[in-house]
Amino acid sequence: MSVNGFTATGLRRVREALARHVDSGKIPGLVALISRGGQTHVETLGTMRHDGGAPMRRDTIFRMASTSKPVSIAAAMVLLDECRLRLDDVVDPWLPELANRQVLRNPDAELDDTVPARRPITVRDVLTSTFGLGMDFTALGKPIMNAVFAAGLTPNLPTEVPEQDEWMRRLGELPLMYHPGEQWQYQISSDLVGVLVSRVTGQSFEDVLRERIFEPLGMRDTGFHVPADQLDRLPILYAPDPATGEFQAWDEPEGGRWSKPPAFQGGGGGLVSTADDYHAYFRMLLNGGLHEGRRILSRAAVELMTTNRLTPEQNAARTTLATNNVHISFGQGQQGGWGMGMAVRTYRGDYAPIGQFGWDGGSGTSSYADPVNQVTGILLCQVGYTVPSPAHLMSDFWTTVYQAIED
Repeated sequence: MSVNGFTATGLRRVREALARHVDSGKIPGLVALISRGGQTHVETLGTMRHDGGAPMRRDTIFRMASTSKPVSIAAAMVLLDECRLRLDDVVDPWLPELANRQVLRNPDAELDDTVPARRPITVRDVLTSTFGLGMDFTALGKPIMNAVFAAGLTPNLPTEVPEQDEWMRRLGELPLMYHPGEQWQYQISSDLVGVLVSRVTGQSFEDVLRERIFEPLGMRDTGFHVPADQLDRLPILYAPDPATGEFQAWDEPEGGRWSKPPAFQGGGGGLVSTADDYHAYFRMLLNGGLHEGRRILSRAAVELMTTNRLTPEQNAARTTLATNNVHISFGQGQQGGWGMGMAVRTYRGDYAPIGQFGWDGGSGTSSYADPVNQVTGILLCQVGYTVPSPAHLMSDFWTTVYQAIED
């Protein structure tokens, strides 16, 4: 017999797989949501703290980390739909700090060993994460990566991320690592999208997201911080010791990084949200941009976001990271392609089919939609990627979700 487009046996298997991770003590608690054909199944397991405390609830608020990327990109897609941005516009009028770029002679070079960029940066380069600079996990310790971290251009490091004009000034002082359009690189583009949206509209990035995406979709609990009267819904975020697995609090709700509005509204990793809010967003994408009869994005914009935008050459570094550093990434990032703000599966490497889109977050979050089976899945916990536990949890979640589908 089937339940909601899933088999009863399959749903039981999903729950049992998730419960094993919680019972092991490695995952304090989680919220999982899967939906198909307009019907939804939710599991809440475990507690808000690793040593007990309140139980996880369906409305628990999580730090979405890099699962912010697929949602925050929608603000830019609205501007494309309205012709306030064009894909091949040069970004200089809005981001003058990035005019007349210099590019490192090679990725290992000292910061002053540069050549002029072959061409200006375009909107397309920013939206596809190919503008020429980003977090490159294969280049850690090289002069350019050291400079990126020292400047506070990426979140979650000792250096505070400054407000957006100062962030842009610091970004503009650095050379690019690659010529515009040459290579996909992680993270910085996703934050840059937010600055671009803010400057084109003359509003804060969060205000644009709220007006155009969050409010129309009913995403009441999504934003860049958690209001004081809701902090009891935010669990501690743990970054367990990689050697011992001992739980270490990386971010506390009270007085923590998300307890007040941030100086910089980071589209790359700054959002907090709930399983139901993210479900509304990913269902809208599966529905070609429509939510309850209201158009949020054009079907064409959704197709651009959720299909691969990269050539094999542009994607080379990502492929290397996913295949040659599996032991470091715990197997994440092997989907193949990248659209705008999210990964897109371009080959069948596990249980999910070609065309599935979404992304994972370093705080233990995973969110994907699958147009082939019309399935959406959201898995949220509060354990960071300092240990493999959240990756193992996600892998078992998706494996059992695909076994649960009623053919």
